[in-house]
Amino acid sequence: MPAVSFRGVYSYMSDLRLQQLQQWAEKALQQAIHIEVVSGDASFRRYFRVSTDTQIWIAMDAPPEKEDSKPFVDIAQQLEAKLVHVPHIKALDLEQGFMLLEDLGDIQMLDKLLENDKPNPAMAEQHYGDALRALLHIQTHVDGAKLPEYDRALLSREMALFPDWLLGTHLNIETSPADKNILQLSFNALIASALEQPQVFVHRDYHSRNLMILPDNSPGIIDFQDAVYGPITYDLVSLLRDCYITWPRAKVHSWVANYHNEALLNGLCSCDLPTFQRWFDFMGVQRHLKAIGIFSRLNHRDDKPSYLDDIPRTLAYIEMVCAEYEVLKPFGALLLKLQVREKFEQQQLSAQLS
Repeated sequence: MPAVSFRGVYSYMSDLRLQQLQQWAEKALQQAIHIEVVSGDASFRRYFRVSTDTQIWIAMDAPPEKEDSKPFVDIAQQLEAKLVHVPHIKALDLEQGFMLLEDLGDIQMLDKLLENDKPNPAMAEQHYGDALRALLHIQTHVDGAKLPEYDRALLSREMALFPDWLLGTHLNIETSPADKNILQLSFNALIASALEQPQVFVHRDYHSRNLMILPDNSPGIIDFQDAVYGPITYDLVSLLRDCYITWPRAKVHSWVANYHNEALLNGLCSCDLPTFQRWFDFMGVQRHLKAIGIFSRLNHRDDKPSYLDDIPRTLAYIEMVCAEYEVLKPFGALLLKLQVREKFEQQQLSAQLS
């Protein structure tokens, strides 16, 4: 999931990997460097800004025993060849897990979309327009057929994160055989919807924290290493029903309708708008189930509790869609019966008071 920014000079005298990274970067650039923290993310990767007297780069530290960086390299080169603005790779050492990348700056799309922590509609059209045009370009020009398939097994594993980590681990909710049956029938409907869609290159985390605002050729696109070959609406719903910012339903539907029209014109799909909208809605439920499970896992397994703050918004998307489609209404009713929202809010309140 997305990067979490934290900036400032890093105290690295006791950090052996960072010392190794600095030595490697100085050798690659053939001059002394200054290095400071840019961000860490939900994986084991870390990012540092490397500067010399004349150049600025981003150094990525991805421990090879924890992270396989080859997919990032392969996909970056594939996207760059099709004129998608991803970080250019200056130097890399896959054996050590080090990389020097183009610096796309610090301004996430989310930074521009929020004003006083609230959505700013005045900024939405410009930045969503840029993001949607970039997505259309990717889906039209980048061949994803050689990537791993977003198949039934992967879709199912992702959704299983929700009962495993939110219901079970975080909320300590025990589900009955009847509850499990409702979950499985709902998951089956979501999987069927995903698999019947046209399959394209899927970034898999195409949202406002992974799109960087630049003076030109914006957005810069990051965090694409988990790309797959999958449903046409996946990246669209990641962007428009973002886990970190919410827009009015009418506005989202308008963006979806416009994208559907562009997809028709570019030969990406041949379905009518109601079908495309259903695909979009169902895809969102699948993605948000995964996201909630990951947010819960990050809290319990990785000691990153800040992601829990994004669960209420993400859960609201699921509740909204379940109320609109007959096949998903039993799942919506199950969430009510299990008191998922209420128990989550109680836990958050208890954590704040403790």
